[in-house]
Amino acid sequence: MSAIKTPASASPPGSDDRPPRTGGHPAPRYRRVLGRGREVWLHYAVIIILALLVLAPVVPTLYQSLLDRPLYEAGGILSLDNYVKLFTEAGFGKVALNTALFAGLTTLFTLIIAIPMAVAVVRTKIPGGRLLAAAMQWPFFISSLILGFGWITMYGPAGFVSVKVADVLGTVPWNLYSIPGMALTEAVALAPIAYTFCAGALRQSDASLESAAQVCGAGPLRILFQVILPMLRPPIVYSSILVVSISVETLSVPLLYGQPANIQVFSTFLYRNGLQSINPDYGILGAASALILFVTVGLVAVQAKLLKDAQRFVSVRGKATRPRRLDLGWLKWISLISIVFYVVMGALVPILGLMFRSFTLIFTPLQSPLKTLTMANYERIFTYTAYTDSIINSVIVAGVGSVLVSVLGLLAVMVARRSTFRFRRATEYLALAPQAMPGIIVGIGLFWAFAYAPFNIGTVLQGSLWAIIIGFGLRALPSGFGSLAPSIMQIGQELDNAARVSGADWIKAFTMILAKLLTPAFAGALILTFVTMLKEYSPAVFLGSADSKIIGTTMLELWVQGNTGSVAALATLQIAITAAFVGLAGLLLKGRNNDA
Repeated sequence: MSAIKTPASASPPGSDDRPPRTGGHPAPRYRRVLGRGREVWLHYAVIIILALLVLAPVVPTLYQSLLDRPLYEAGGILSLDNYVKLFTEAGFGKVALNTALFAGLTTLFTLIIAIPMAVAVVRTKIPGGRLLAAAMQWPFFISSLILGFGWITMYGPAGFVSVKVADVLGTVPWNLYSIPGMALTEAVALAPIAYTFCAGALRQSDASLESAAQVCGAGPLRILFQVILPMLRPPIVYSSILVVSISVETLSVPLLYGQPANIQVFSTFLYRNGLQSINPDYGILGAASALILFVTVGLVAVQAKLLKDAQRFVSVRGKATRPRRLDLGWLKWISLISIVFYVVMGALVPILGLMFRSFTLIFTPLQSPLKTLTMANYERIFTYTAYTDSIINSVIVAGVGSVLVSVLGLLAVMVARRSTFRFRRATEYLALAPQAMPGIIVGIGLFWAFAYAPFNIGTVLQGSLWAIIIGFGLRALPSGFGSLAPSIMQIGQELDNAARVSGADWIKAFTMILAKLLTPAFAGALILTFVTMLKEYSPAVFLGSADSKIIGTTMLELWVQGNTGSVAALATLQIAITAAFVGLAGLLLKGRNNDA
């Protein structure tokens, strides 16, 4: 008995020694490199790759903000003059105020839309709850850039709906080219994110507190305001910080709406002074980029601080009761009308209007659009090589990038959650760090990193599809990691231990057992990262070239040229590609689950 117990007790989970297999067969021998097991080298490779990806845009940005000349010029002197010039000469104070107003209003509008709808769908008796729950989430698959085009087409000063409303009322009661107009459009695009967080928390919470309130005589409205809403503080805080971070960095809506009205925010300030400027001041550009980076990192830190005592809001414990939906009476019809109005007028009408615009020469209520039906917009897209190449490039970037990001995310999750690696906590922090890095900062930072990279690496990468894949992949990495982490947490560690006792090392246990169990989660991460990277565009503004344009940057160029028909056609094609991919992936996953 002692001969059997000794090897097992001498081999902790992180040990490189392998015990003999039961039955007398010797354990397999794995090649050791420089005296260390192969899993150790894999762990270090993962954290080094993550560190390089995260630090590549950050370090050059901070360094450039302190230099008196461009990063690639020799003899630079370190100083804080760029920050002084930023607030005294560049008019950045007004930009900061506009950004704060835009982010604040966007967050307010997002919460006003998402929280009541999440409560109504999950916790009340509302007709068609399942259909409404699905409808609330599908705008996530449409980029804010496309949604902005659609809103201008329908609700802009010369939009189809605006002209009809002006004929009836004599004026248009809204101004899309304003900070509130920008914020409302962005809120419609971001509401599905906040809705998902709040709805998920409501579905998982225990309804015993609501039952206790009912026993005490509380009515539905009192239960909503005094029991349900206070329990939503963690998802509200998390989604609010996320929405503020996205609002600070978004480029599409502020560029489309703010440029005609001369309203600048952080992102458009960087765009104008960097890409559109004939002689850009790289010092001011670096200082502004560093400031935005500090703001987003600070927001994430505030989020962690506010949710530090999240245990106060735990309601899911043993013997949880089944949720009982509240009956709001006639208010349920107001809830139903509000959700339908958001989905139809906020997302469906602008998208359908944009799609219909792609089949017309002129889209105006002054003339029947049916008289100008044409396929010329699509013919132009498929005639010019630059346009078709942007579609192909977008699919390549999303396809290749989603595979690479999902693989890296899976390895990062395994190292962070399923290993004894001494730096496993740092691995998780690095994988999630890009969520605090705005897309436009990623583009600017990688642009400088490639310019400063040794061995001509930057020369090879700059302007190529690989540069865009790196930028988009860095942005999508937290999503891939976040979608995989819950799945690995649900798999018991006794499976790993059984494999280790049988002689398998860490890599063998992963490939033979965990990889198969994680296949559905990996497929879900592929879908999520593909859609995320297909919608992305802001890093490509600085990383792309004439040979590596994608759909997003091509649409921006065509919009500036006034070619709205081609913009509508490209947007429709992007929506079709997304819908086809998500639908096909859903069928494949459904078939796989049925086979299982």
